Amino acid sequence: MATFGYLCPLILLCILVSSHAQLQQNFYAKSCPKAEKIILEYVHKHIPNAPSLAAALIRMHFHDCFVRGCDASVLLNFTSSTGNQTEKFGIPNLTLRGFSFIDNVKKIIEDECPGVVSCADIVALVARDSVVVTGGPSWSVPTGRRDGRISNASETLTDIPAPTSNFSTLQNDFAKKGLDLKDLVLLSGAHTIGISHCSSFSTRLYNFTGTFGTQDPSLDSEYAANLKANKCKSINDNTTIVEMDPGSFRTFDLSYYKLLLKRRGLFQSDAALTTSTTTKTYINQLVAGSLKEFYAEFAQSMEKMGRIEVKTGSDGEIRKHCAVVNG
Repeated sequence: MATFGYLCPLILLCILVSSHAQLQQNFYAKSCPKAEKIILEYVHKHIPNAPSLAAALIRMHFHDCFVRGCDASVLLNFTSSTGNQTEKFGIPNLTLRGFSFIDNVKKIIEDECPGVVSCADIVALVARDSVVVTGGPSWSVPTGRRDGRISNASETLTDIPAPTSNFSTLQNDFAKKGLDLKDLVLLSGAHTIGISHCSSFSTRLYNFTGTFGTQDPSLDSEYAANLKANKCKSINDNTTIVEMDPGSFRTFDLSYYKLLLKRRGLFQSDAALTTSTTTKTYINQLVAGSLKEFYAEFAQSMEKMGRIEVKTGSDGEIRKHCAVVNG
């Protein structure tokens, strides 16, 4: 025991280091050398026909990593312990898209190398490649993640940051996953290509204080009036889709941050980024800087997010079908 203490005085640090060490570039170089090329080719073939899927797939990666780590638990339809109450059926995930896209990629990979490439790695690689193909930034995706066997709908409500979150809630949600305030600002930048249903923010327009007719004063009044007149015409609208970065939502750029400074962030969680001196300073720095600088910093935060609580080595499994655990 003393020897272990000497070798590793900080057990948690050792666990983090060992899990990070086991993710590596080209993890499948020997076991499935064509894997990353096959995934990229599939993305190149299909995403240009459905570019909005890029935002959906990066969102899926985010929602996967925030619950039980990046282990593809968000893809499971069923586990014996939870019945049908898996993450996929949690309220924050009911609007997720892209499951069939991942299933199709998995099928092609399984034909090439059965039982080798994890669904968790496929989600991480597809998210990156989809953003790149639509003209956005690239980032490093070390591989070697393994797939989880547990998925609970209830954990989505406690672990996935909500669009109604205030600053302190966001700070805590990110800190629990080892992400700091800079990561919060940078990862929120993916909203530049995002779309949302009215139900995620209609309270800001119609019922902010709990009294019908009250509006969020932190939302630009002209923008709010436009949303009410042309998009979310009632508080009960659950189907209309709104661009999170109007006029620029197909372009991965800095305009999302410029809108935040004009009080035109769609979610309360977007507006919350301007309520802290630290995060507002980051936003101002990004807006004053170049797109290249934003891309480089975004890339670092994405790689960091992709390492959250990963399962490696003999932990977890390599699922044969992404929607069901093996056996």
